[in-house]
This record gives sequence, structure tokens and C-alpha cells, in this order.
Amino acid sequence: MTDLRKVDINLIVVLDAILTEKNLTRAGELVGMTQPSVSGALARLRQQFDDPLLVRAGRGFELTPKAQELVPVVAEAMGEISRVYDLSPTFDAATSTRTFLISASDYLLSQLTGPLLRILEDVAPQINIECDALPADANVSPSDLLRRDVIIAGTGRGVPGKRQSLFSDRFVCIVDRSNERLLGGKLTITDLQEMQHVRSFFGSAVQTHVDDMLSSAGITPRIAMSVQGFLPVPHTVSGTPFVGFVPERLATQSAETLGLVVTGTEPPRAILVEAAHWHPSKNGDPAIQWLVKLLRDASEVVEFGDAGFVTDRA
Repeated sequence: MTDLRKVDINLIVVLDAILTEKNLTRAGELVGMTQPSVSGALARLRQQFDDPLLVRAGRGFELTPKAQELVPVVAEAMGEISRVYDLSPTFDAATSTRTFLISASDYLLSQLTGPLLRILEDVAPQINIECDALPADANVSPSDLLRRDVIIAGTGRGVPGKRQSLFSDRFVCIVDRSNERLLGGKLTITDLQEMQHVRSFFGSAVQTHVDDMLSSAGITPRIAMSVQGFLPVPHTVSGTPFVGFVPERLATQSAETLGLVVTGTEPPRAILVEAAHWHPSKNGDPAIQWLVKLLRDASEVVEFGDAGFVTDRA
């Protein structure tokens, strides 16, 4: 008998998609994973079954005889998994004492935590929210999604799973108000090329929205300092000749107290869209769907303020 403790049950979901679609890209779309992630899962499945499972046939792919044998078995397994979720108790937010684990950036938590906790106090006073940092290097895997209820990260960063957009912001340039390069409140492309930058760091392999924006403008920034996340950037720029890019809400909140100026710059400003991501296997969990709705409601407060906001989440 196979020791299930040594089996990654998550691979069954991927295997089912591969057997159904016979195409890695379409399989990824079906389960909310990127094509490279599905390819990596297929490599593990091939090793586990000692069979290629999916082979090229002309311009497409076909299943091997072993994979054909697995089709009904995997379909039955997926049915059993679904039945387990169907037997799960219903979720009542008003009486639940569940603890949800959410991973997010420092900036996201600084904006969302207040509205989220105020709403929770009204509709689900016994529910707890625990937060931790994004996975190392922000390279989120399906297993990371399994270990957490929700991961909140910017779209376009290759995070797998199902997702729901929460709120958006745009990146702006900040400098100390006494910076001698400021002319009419603006910096030029030459200024940005020559000045030293404070860069937000999320991992050695992570290309940020700001990196993409500067690259598209032909700017290779001179990095004076790298800081973890967005929140330290305004404090690091304050009182120095450095320049930095942060989400506009953060810049507005810190400009007056830290003596900063939000400058007009020539590069097109990058847009940050924060989204909640969860594992496809949790799509039928009413508690996760409630949590995502809660995050969306809190995000509406971030976007539009408390005025006129009516809650009906319970």
C-alpha cells in the first residue's frame, strides 16, 4: 500500500487537468497555475509513475497507455475529493472561531488591516486573522497556497491559483523636498538616470513593477540601497539626495511628516493591482469564498473610504 503521508495529494488536481486537456497551457488555465508550474508538476508525476504520461504527437500531444489507464482512476479520485468537501460543515461567519492565515506585503497590510478588522468586529467577532510575509523571493508555489488560506500579491507576478482583484494603486516618484534637482516639482529622465535610488526588494529573482517601468523608459537605476518591501522607502529617502518609487497612497500618507515631494516624472507610471490568490482545491470551501468577499469589501473602503459603506457579509 502507498504511504499517503509521502504523496503530494495536490498533484492529483494537476494530473486530472493534464489528462483532461492533454495540453500544459490549458491544464494550467483549468487549475489556475502557470504553464511552467504545470510543467514542473508533470516532471514530478513522470518520476512518480515512471512514465512520460504526455508525449508529442504531430503538432499536439497524446496520452501514453499508462496515462490512459489513469484517466478513470484519477476521475474517481477527484470525485472522492469533491465528496469530502461536500460533507464539510457549512460556514457561519457570525459564530465561527476559525483562524485564517493570509500572506501579503507590508504595503498591503498597512492599507487593508484597519478596514478589515473594523468589518470583522461587526460581522464575525470571533474569527481571527493571522498575517505573515510573502513566501521567500515572492516565488509562490501551489504548495504555498495550500499552506495558507489566501496570498495577496500584485497581479502579473506569476502567482498561481484562483484570484480576485482587490484594489489598485499607481507608483509615484518621491524625493526629499530640499532636493536640488527638483525644478518645478519635476525630475527628468536624466535626473532619474544619474540619481541614486532606494529600491524595494522582494527577492533576488523578483522583477518588480518599478523595475519594469524604469527599464521601459531606458533607465538603469543606480542603487544606493535596497530595502525589504515598500514601507521603508519614504523613511530612507527622507533627508537624503536619493530617489524612490512607492505606491501613491503610501507616498501621500508619508510626504508631509517626512518632508517629501511626490514629483512629476516623464516615465509612464506603473499600475499595481493587488489580488487575493487561493488554491483551486479550496474553491468550494464556503469559508474561503467568504474570506475573499471580506477582503474585497475591506478593499472598497481602501479605494473609496467608509462613507456610505454598508455591510451584509454575515
